[in-house]
Amino acid sequence: MDTSTSSSVFDEVKSVVVATLGIEDRADTLDASTVLLGDLPELDSMAVVELVVAIEERFGIEIDGEDVTAELFETLGGLADHVAAKLR
Repeated sequence: MDTSTSSSVFDEVKSVVVATLGIEDRADTLDASTVLLGDLPELDSMAVVELVVAIEERFGIEIDGEDVTAELFETLGGLADHVAAKLR
């Protein structure tokens, strides 16, 4: 995670991921280095779409289709960094 990403943005992104994927029981195990794609079986192609929509709604941002790549969903910290950059 980029040091410029505020912990509040990270915490909100984490909250959206947890709620969207229904993994409340594992929320405490997630940190910035948590690998999303490949390690979370709940994060399939449909869940990616749901997650993008949920993040857009929560933060009032638009995530371009071309930005929705495996790299974007590599880690929780990377996803939070992307959201924080959109908020600037």
